[in-house]
Amino acid sequence: MASAADGIGSLGTEQSHITVPVADPGAWATAMNNLGIVPMGLTGQQLVSDSICIQGFDPNLGIITPINPMMAGISLVQSHPVAAELPVIKEIIHCKNCTLFPQNPNLPPPSTRERPPGCKTVFVGGLPENATEEIVKEVFDQCGEIVAIRKSKKNFCHIRFIEEFMVDKALYLSGYRMRIGSSTDKKDSGRIHVDFAQARDDLYEWECKQRLLAREERHRRKIQEDWLRPPSPPPIMHFSEHEAALLAEKLKDDNKFSDATAVLFTWIDRGEVNRRTANHFYSMIQSANSHVRRLMNEKAQHEEEMELAKEHFKNSLLAILTQFEQITAVFTAATRQKAWDHFSKAQRKNIDIWRKQSEELRNAHSEDIMGIRREEEMEMSDEDLEENPCKKMRMEDTVLSAQTCALREENDSLRWQLDAYRNEVELLKKEQGKMYRTEEDHTQEQQLHFLQQTMQNMQQQLLRLQEELKGKELELEQAKDEQHYLEGEVLSLREKLLNAMESVDLTNHNSEGHEKGVNGTAALYHHREKNNDAVIWGPLRSEKEALLLGIISTFLHVHPFGANIEYLWSYIQRLDTKISAGELERLMVRLPNMFQQEFSGVGATLEKRWKFCGFETLKSV
Repeated sequence: MASAADGIGSLGTEQSHITVPVADPGAWATAMNNLGIVPMGLTGQQLVSDSICIQGFDPNLGIITPINPMMAGISLVQSHPVAAELPVIKEIIHCKNCTLFPQNPNLPPPSTRERPPGCKTVFVGGLPENATEEIVKEVFDQCGEIVAIRKSKKNFCHIRFIEEFMVDKALYLSGYRMRIGSSTDKKDSGRIHVDFAQARDDLYEWECKQRLLAREERHRRKIQEDWLRPPSPPPIMHFSEHEAALLAEKLKDDNKFSDATAVLFTWIDRGEVNRRTANHFYSMIQSANSHVRRLMNEKAQHEEEMELAKEHFKNSLLAILTQFEQITAVFTAATRQKAWDHFSKAQRKNIDIWRKQSEELRNAHSEDIMGIRREEEMEMSDEDLEENPCKKMRMEDTVLSAQTCALREENDSLRWQLDAYRNEVELLKKEQGKMYRTEEDHTQEQQLHFLQQTMQNMQQQLLRLQEELKGKELELEQAKDEQHYLEGEVLSLREKLLNAMESVDLTNHNSEGHEKGVNGTAALYHHREKNNDAVIWGPLRSEKEALLLGIISTFLHVHPFGANIEYLWSYIQRLDTKISAGELERLMVRLPNMFQQEFSGVGATLEKRWKFCGFETLKSV
């Protein structure tokens, strides 16, 4: 789009073809020199010497503002000085394949855009339709080394030079009319317009260069700031017993006392003081306190040195004042009549000036000495102390009290040190007691662990015995159940045996007489009734068993397929909670004519069921 805009902006009304014969070769050389290039003839020889051409720019000197050939009074060739109002006269430029004709000098110069930063590319518009890339390169190659030419089909192109100052040389050709060869065809001529390119590919390169310069500047400033920055303080190590011992040694050294106190302050501020480390910190604080006496002695020594310096300063001022008095006396003697008349006027003037200066200096030094004396009068002198015995006694008392305070402080420090040692001894004793206690506790723990293991083993044995006891009880219950079952079977076999014996007796006595038969029948009937009573009522021992017999008979009659003993016992337990399943089973075993036990199922599903068979027994009888 920018290229098209450049092409559209360069289009203008074409002027009539101008044919200007070149009669003077010097004019052609002048025009070539105005371009800043060496004029060459058609044979390739220089038309003018290099001595009259201005030397090219040095690109290593950086970006500078190039010389604008259009400015008045500036030319690229050495010429006679001209007036500032006169414009530069452009001449005809002949090339190998084309000719460039300048525009009318009365017309305004061609307009250009604002110069973009770092521009090395120019836009060339208004080229002839038959202009080729070789012709364009031939014309603009004399302005400087060309990197690339991008020619469009719409009679314009973009030319990129290797340096920025070459763009100014190319701008000088703006407004020239180009004619290819000697043809008068419209397609072989056109007014060229040279301007700064908008669609240029050197902007990224210029931005990269600017960023590189900015990075170098930031790096230089950072190095300078790092060099001017004060060094960081050394790091404070963490507290440990080893570091505390080293710090205690440093606190005793006068040269390392300042650094050691800084470390001690940091540790205390961090919260390193606790019950375990209190003695270490107390000893270090005590070491720091021991320097108070040294500092007081140093202060007294410096005060004494200051007093000596004051005395020396006072004596020096008195000597200087004496010399000023002598100089003033000399000037006073010189101003007397017998000596004053022999000096010239200039000498008298100098002597008078010198006298005034010496008097001013003498007065100033006198005021300094008076000030020192007033300060001394305000202080208590030794003579006043000797004259006033009360004050002397007070001073002696003050000295004695100071000595007493010093002795008290020393005594307190020794007592505190003794307390610290006692605390350390107590801590050591406690640690040793803890060690002994830990050994005893360890022995007791081992014994307790052994007892716990023994108790666990005994508990396991007890549980094993309880399980065996339960197993034996279950076996005993099973044996009792089998015994009851066998007793029931024995009773049933006895009853069958009695029935068989009765049938045998009956068959044996069939041949007896009718009377005997009637009597025998009556006796047999009475015997059967007696046997039946023995079977039915014989096993019952109490009224409770009779009630249970009725309830069991009714329950089993309702369940024609039978019921197991647990089901029957759960029903009867609602009526009598004290009865057990074993009692019910023993009662039914004693009455085999009323209750019959059957087995149903196979294997794991084998189940014992009790059925009521009293009606079947009556039918069989």
